[in-house]
Amino acid sequence: MHPLDAPAHAALTGPAARFAEVVPGARRYHPDVSVFAAVDPDTDGSTLVDLLEPGEVVFLVGQPTPPGTEELGGGDGHQMVLDLAPPAVRCDDEVLELGAADADDMAALVAAARPGPWRERTWELGTYLGVRRGGELVAMAGERFHMPGFVEISAVSTAESVRRQGLASVLVSEVARRIQTRGDTPCLHVATTNVTALPVYERLGFRERRLITFRAVRRPA
Repeated sequence: MHPLDAPAHAALTGPAARFAEVVPGARRYHPDVSVFAAVDPDTDGSTLVDLLEPGEVVFLVGQPTPPGTEELGGGDGHQMVLDLAPPAVRCDDEVLELGAADADDMAALVAAARPGPWRERTWELGTYLGVRRGGELVAMAGERFHMPGFVEISAVSTAESVRRQGLASVLVSEVARRIQTRGDTPCLHVATTNVTALPVYERLGFRERRLITFRAVRRPA
C-alpha cells in the first residue's frame, strides 16, 4: 500500500508511532494529540472499538468504517503533493517557529479559523510556523501526518483581519521548503468544498494525486 493511500495508518505505523495507542488490528493517536485513527489493512478493524471510550469519535482517512462502529459522516478531499521546489513568496513579516509557549495562541487561532481538527498537543506532531502582528498570532501552518517519504502540511490558518494578504501562501511555502530540505515530499488535503483554497495550492505547485475520503466514526454509547 502506498503511504498516501491511508495516511494515518502509514504515520502511526511509521514515523509517528511514538504517538500511537495500539491494539491488534487497530491504532490511534493519543487523544491529546490528534483525532485520527487507523485499522490494519489485513484485518476488518473491528478491534478499533477497544481503543475508544463509549460515544467517542475518531476520524479515518482512506479506510472503510470498521464493524462495531457507527459512521457519523465524512467527505472527500483533494490529496495533493508537491514534486518541485515551491516558489519564493515575498513576506514583510517575520516567520516564527512556534512551540510550547505558543500552544494557547495556536489553539485560539485554529478555533477561529477552523481549518480542521486540533487537540491540546497537536503542535507536537511537527514543525509549526506562524506570523505575529502586534503580539497576536494571526497566521500559522504546520505538519500533521509524518509518513515514510511524505509529510502532510496542515492547520493552515489565518485570522479574519489578515485574510487575502498572502500569509497562508508564505507559510505553506516555507513549511514545504523545510520538508523538502529533510528529503521528504510535502503533501496536503483540501476538502472538495473548499473551492477558494485549491487554486492557492495549485499556484504553489501542488498537484492532485487523488480524491480521498475522511470518515468520522463513533463507538456506540
